Amino acid sequence: MEQSRSTLNRLANSGLGAVPAVGCIAYAVQADTAVARLGGGLALIGFAVLAVRGYRLGVSCEHSRLVIRGYLRTRVIDRQRITEITDFPAVRWTAPNGRKRWTPLTAFMTSPGEIPATRLHKDRGIRKLRQWARR
Repeated sequence: MEQSRSTLNRLANSGLGAVPAVGCIAYAVQADTAVARLGGGLALIGFAVLAVRGYRLGVSCEHSRLVIRGYLRTRVIDRQRITEITDFPAVRWTAPNGRKRWTPLTAFMTSPGEIPATRLHKDRGIRKLRQWARR
């Protein structure tokens, strides 16, 4: 089961990297030195990666594991290690060494300015995730 957001929400999350990437292109084009162009190019690569990761934010519920794709990393958690899906939203789980951990579900975080349909879609996604974790 794939838990992701609407296309509009995906585009908004990718804007976190896409908007600064456009600024990097403008900076690199007008830069006077090779070092400044190199810096703009390196920043452009970083922001492009952030834009792609923002678009792909989401959660995949596989048979025995949960795959959480965030802005900076992807975490895989075995289903039997999950102890709770919090309202934050985050996943509380126990590592193989017994240590208690939690991983935020960035794709389902809400903000005060969100439209009600987006908030409802995210709430529904968290509810489905809780049902999957209880099985």
